[in-house]
Amino acid sequence: MPRVLTARTVADLVAPALTAESSDPTYGRLTEALRHLIADGRLPEGSRLPSERDLPGPLGLSRTTVTRAYTELRAQGYLRTRRGSGSVVQVPDVPGGRIDHLLTPSALSDGAIDLTCTAAGAPGGTSEAYEQALEELAAYLPGTGYYPGGVPVLREVVAARYSARGLATTPDQVIVAPGALAGVAIAARGLLPQRERVLVETPTYPNAIATLEGAGARIVAHPIDHERDDWDVGGLGRALRQSGARVAYLIPDFHNPTGALMPSHQRAEVGRMLRAASVVPIIDESIVDLPLDGQPVPEPLGRHVPDAITVGSVSKWLWGGLRVGWLRVPRGRAEDMAASRLKLDLGVPVLEQLVAARMLQASDEILPQQHARLLEGREILLAGLREYLPEWRVRVPKGGMALWCALPHSGSTALATAARAYDVALASGPNFAAGGGLDGWVRLPYVLGRDQLEQVAPRLAQAWADVQAGHVTLAREERGGRQSVARRIIA
Repeated sequence: MPRVLTARTVADLVAPALTAESSDPTYGRLTEALRHLIADGRLPEGSRLPSERDLPGPLGLSRTTVTRAYTELRAQGYLRTRRGSGSVVQVPDVPGGRIDHLLTPSALSDGAIDLTCTAAGAPGGTSEAYEQALEELAAYLPGTGYYPGGVPVLREVVAARYSARGLATTPDQVIVAPGALAGVAIAARGLLPQRERVLVETPTYPNAIATLEGAGARIVAHPIDHERDDWDVGGLGRALRQSGARVAYLIPDFHNPTGALMPSHQRAEVGRMLRAASVVPIIDESIVDLPLDGQPVPEPLGRHVPDAITVGSVSKWLWGGLRVGWLRVPRGRAEDMAASRLKLDLGVPVLEQLVAARMLQASDEILPQQHARLLEGREILLAGLREYLPEWRVRVPKGGMALWCALPHSGSTALATAARAYDVALASGPNFAAGGGLDGWVRLPYVLGRDQLEQVAPRLAQAWADVQAGHVTLAREERGGRQSVARRIIA
């Protein structure tokens, strides 16, 4: 049943646009205000707007004005109206779909549930940030537009955020990249001779494994205890001493896929071990801004390792379409990282950088929206698993964007295959394995809307029943949870 928005709620949301000075006709301003609210997610897709009879009163407008605005929104694809259902919010179709064909799993219908991506829709205020950035863009047009290191305003904002968290940083230590994954690639290519060993946690982010391997690294897998204590600090120390690795890739903040958060005392100990072994860590902080239980996030791990390279991004916690990330580099490695950066491209688009700077500056207003959305999604997914799959074991993450679920026995690869029959795309556990295994685990993102998340557990329960009954046939390369030669990209 659609969520019903009251006339007073909608009137309060559009009031700023209607009271601002403008020569545009009132119906046009109302249309534009509602369109912005829909595009930014503040009027959620599937919700029902007040009727054309109920909305005029709280707005102080005529029914004719409201009717004309609704008519415009229908013509633009933002509303659909059916007898008995009222006017329901929708987002216009995008030619070719909203997910690129390289990421979309094959053989899924338009209404399928894609659980391979930990990325949410854009928060409220995104459209306004683009409009404001467009106004600022004029000042950059007389120049070449090449900013491989990043526009100064963005580097200043990023540096200030690190400093505020306890890692003193100046703008010249920030290099802007097209996303965190590109940052990992830049760091790896600047640090690694061919065939150099890199210590990587397992499980970990699949795309990072592929990126490091693409840079010529030999992966040394270090298991983390994802059932109880997460980081085995003593085991990490032994792995550093025995492996001969000179670089490590670590995710201490709401680890992907486990959601674990490294406590402060472990950060100090891990930092001491890294320094003692002369290992340079590439620290991925892509999800550091997503604590969901009100807890403070410990100081950056890079504070304990002066030689660390820290990678960050807005693409996870803001919007995946905003391809802006960065590296925070120690001054002693700035020249090597700059040379590596220039081998990638000549810079992130200026407009995107200006948008990112604006949204970072407004993060105190934006992040609560994202936290509330993810917290709701987490609870919906957990409730579904408790009802339909109570034998699955889940440690509730205190932040991040996904649940890391332990199955009663191996079968994650088979589950991913079976789920396709129920229009669910799933990333099996072995995708996250740096050293093989993990077929008894599966990652379930909670970034989707309520309607889709409520269907996840019932559909997976049917797929798991098929696995239990032995009805699933795996391709040769999938048997035993083995990875095919080419790793699949999982966002």
